[in-house]
Amino acid sequence: MATELDRLLALLCEHEVDCVVVGGLAAVLQGAPIVTFDVDIVHERSDANVARLIAALSRVDARYRTHPDRVIRPRADALSGPGHSLFTTTVGQLDALGALDGCDYEALLPDSVVLDFGGRCLRVLRLERLIEIKRAAGRPKDLRVLAELEATLRRIAERG
Repeated sequence: MATELDRLLALLCEHEVDCVVVGGLAAVLQGAPIVTFDVDIVHERSDANVARLIAALSRVDARYRTHPDRVIRPRADALSGPGHSLFTTTVGQLDALGALDGCDYEALLPDSVVLDFGGRCLRVLRLERLIEIKRAAGRPKDLRVLAELEATLRRIAERG
């Protein structure tokens, strides 16, 4: 049975949204035994890709969670900029980031890997870069997972 996060990723793939999965889910997809509750992406911000992202989000009744008292749907103007758009959907939470650590989609491409996700290609931020970002952020929730992410990176290196 697919998890809610799997359903969100499948939806992004189905709609051919150009993005890099970042955050905890990027680590999980590379084998880190951590728990995460949302999908974080940095998406390519062209008009065509933003339209595909909005189409995907509309399929799961996405609305901004920063205003829980009002239903505000995804907007192209917000998704085209470098800011963060935080959504709740019928299948979980998705954070669409215009940039991460000052890097937009194109800048993150060299720091990403392509994984097979149900027969589709899914671009994911490399563990090395994710560790750098979490360490630099210095937030308690990021610092708590560093040891596990580093251990996962070592296991991957040992497997060669």
